[in-house]
Amino acid sequence: MQKKRILVAVLNWGLGHATRCIPIIKALLKTDYEPILASDGDALRLLKKEFPHIICIELPSYNIKYTEDPSNLKWKLLFDSPRILGVIKTEKKITKKIIQDYQISGIISDNRWGVRNKKIKSVFITHQLNVLSGNTTYFSSKIQQKFIQKFNECWIPDLPGSKNLSGILGHLKETTSAIKYIGPLSRIEKRSWPKVYDYLIILSGPEPQRTFLELKLLQVFKHTESKILFIRGVFSSEEISLKNPNINIRNHLYGAVLQQALNSCNYVIARSGYTTIMDLSKIEAKAFFLPTPGQFEQEYLAERCEKLGIAPFCTQEEFSLEKLKNLDEFSGFSNFRFEHSFRDLFALFERE
Repeated sequence: MQKKRILVAVLNWGLGHATRCIPIIKALLKTDYEPILASDGDALRLLKKEFPHIICIELPSYNIKYTEDPSNLKWKLLFDSPRILGVIKTEKKITKKIIQDYQISGIISDNRWGVRNKKIKSVFITHQLNVLSGNTTYFSSKIQQKFIQKFNECWIPDLPGSKNLSGILGHLKETTSAIKYIGPLSRIEKRSWPKVYDYLIILSGPEPQRTFLELKLLQVFKHTESKILFIRGVFSSEEISLKNPNINIRNHLYGAVLQQALNSCNYVIARSGYTTIMDLSKIEAKAFFLPTPGQFEQEYLAERCEKLGIAPFCTQEEFSLEKLKNLDEFSGFSNFRFEHSFRDLFALFERE
């Protein structure tokens, strides 16, 4: 008997959307569905490496790039919006063909607005019911909420109530039954490993800001005596190395190797992306955040974590070794355990 096929489509903006879908893909396999994966760029490459035996389909790229000047990012996105709407329209056509070619029974779309279809049950995954964009936040949030309403359900990878990870991003004053809080999603498990590294540095996110931060951190830590594992977050065969033997540089880590690295460090230095925060919560890590310049969401999450006494932050321009001295004054993350049943969530795809 043919297993029901569920299309899992992932936005390629950094790697966070792909990595947080890994637990969902594994749950689909465990509950006897057949996932079909779809994305583009580095996110698609990551999914292919994690699930080499699953069918993977390339979708058109939103091709969202950061500006060198962070203050121009919002206006660039606004300027790009007609092209992005065109990509969404193309996505809808491709989705219709995928449904026909692969006999798809349901859709799980992580922030890909065009991957949905009226004829089958479609789910939208996001932690952003409110999309922060400075003085245009009201309008960007309304646009997001309007698109979400086109799906049968919206799954929020967070907890309901005041004790949560996403704050105002994932929580509205009034909600509907179509919005379901499914708990934080992470492919990482907490393990009791010996501490090998003082700092684990994880770079991520779109260019050119990823490179700017890499160059900044390599300069700051050039002469360090601390043991550092430096994950560049790039898919490249080109290796870089430093004369300092205390710094181990890797382009990317996957699965169990990444899990071991996260559990083997005293502190994590990273962007304050939401997927990173979910991973850090899972292992109850202590962290220092360097939000992507101009990305209001990451700036908000970093400020929120500092106000709650969880983790400090600063801008990447201001970063220095001096900034790390008060890390132990912060509590670090707690593991927000949340009981949910993927089988119950997937029941949506069994209903007519």
